[in-house]
Amino acid sequence: MEMTSPRLLWAALLLPLVVSGVPAEEPTSGEVVDPSLPGGCRRCCDSEDGDSEDALAPADASVVAPPSALPYIVPEVRPYINITILKGDKGDRGLPGTPGKLGKEGSRGDRGPQGIKGAKGQAGSPGSPCRTRSSAFSVGRKAALHSSEDFQPLLFDTVFVNPDGHFDMAAGQFVAPLRGLYFFSLNVHSWNFKETYVHVVHNGAAAVILYAQPSDRSIMQSQSVMLALAPGDRVWVRLFKRERENAVYSDDVDTYITFSGHLIKPEDD
Repeated sequence: MEMTSPRLLWAALLLPLVVSGVPAEEPTSGEVVDPSLPGGCRRCCDSEDGDSEDALAPADASVVAPPSALPYIVPEVRPYINITILKGDKGDRGLPGTPGKLGKEGSRGDRGPQGIKGAKGQAGSPGSPCRTRSSAFSVGRKAALHSSEDFQPLLFDTVFVNPDGHFDMAAGQFVAPLRGLYFFSLNVHSWNFKETYVHVVHNGAAAVILYAQPSDRSIMQSQSVMLALAPGDRVWVRLFKRERENAVYSDDVDTYITFSGHLIKPEDD
């Protein structure tokens, strides 16, 4: 029978070892495998009895058998994988991708703790001057006064309130600082057997009149009025002489004559 090729035999023996990864036990040199033992190797051309082997044996034992007929040793195969060579070095960071779509707005979170009080800031630049939003005065007179020919202004010698100086004491006149509504009140004391005739004047024209006929008793008289004034308008008090003597009473102890006024409402409010 024709001998099997050594290369094919090598491949047939090596394939199961590579797949299973278990080294096969092969007889070492000098050991003879008994074909009768389980698992023993046996060539198909061998006969059942030993006579056939003797018949096939060469006549001269000293003759060297060909290499293909010599026993061979199957090398032990131990599969080994170096895992360290499979993982490469860390690569460079890639470019950022395009932003995705905005997600839905989440629910409002809990209020955080109060922060630390910050340092005091720098002072701001000066603002524009504040506009006057109020005006008031109240003045009085301690001296009596008799009227002369024509009109005679009533001057005052006592100041109760005049915080913004809108009442001119030298001229005896109030000067309106704002356009708006103003309230004025005049109080005088009449003189016995003399007529009392007084005007509250607005820019030279009599706005209201305070009048008392002559009497054997002196009494307090009052008059009040509300006027719409423009900035710079003037309001004052004057006596007017008619056929009879005109006078107002007062003394150095008490103040019988008073004139007061204040801004009720600016026009631009």
